[in-house]
This record gives sequence, structure tokens and C-alpha cells, in this order.
Amino acid sequence: MNLEEELKKETKKWLERLEEKLKEINGDKRFVENIVAYAKDCRYFLEKYDLIRAFECIVWAWAWFEIGVEVGRIAIGPTHADKSQNC
Repeated sequence: MNLEEELKKETKKWLERLEEKLKEINGDKRFVENIVAYAKDCRYFLEKYDLIRAFECIVWAWAWFEIGVEVGRIAIGPTHADKSQNC
């Protein structure tokens, strides 16, 4: 596998993982909007075969995600309010 193929494969892998997490994410609107925007930009650059920018975008998306979780600004899974509605 050449470097371009490997970069594309890794970028897609991390984008798909993030998109799965986004289905369950909630919290600070700014954090979520930035994560979604970087993921969208990653897809755009992948479609344009601009692999460097696509990879940069997925790295930024994951950075926003991980920082948001670490500082408690975002969470994965239903909010407390959502849980009470299911009782």
C-alpha cells in the first residue's frame, strides 16, 4: 500500500468512527458544531482527493471531541433529561 492509499484509508477509518460517535453526542453547542463542521470538511476534502486537508480536518474534529469530553462540555449517550422521559 502506498502512502496516499494509507492516508486515505486512515482518514476514512477515523471519520467513520467519529460519525458513529456523533450519533450519540450531546452537550455544548459550540463544541458539537465544530466537530460536525470538521467532519463535514473532511468528507469534502476526501471527495476532492485533497488527502492532507482531509486528514487535518479529521484530526481537528477528534481534538474538539476529545477535549470536549475531557473538560465535560460534551458527553456520549442520552442526557439525564432524555433518560427521565424513557421511565
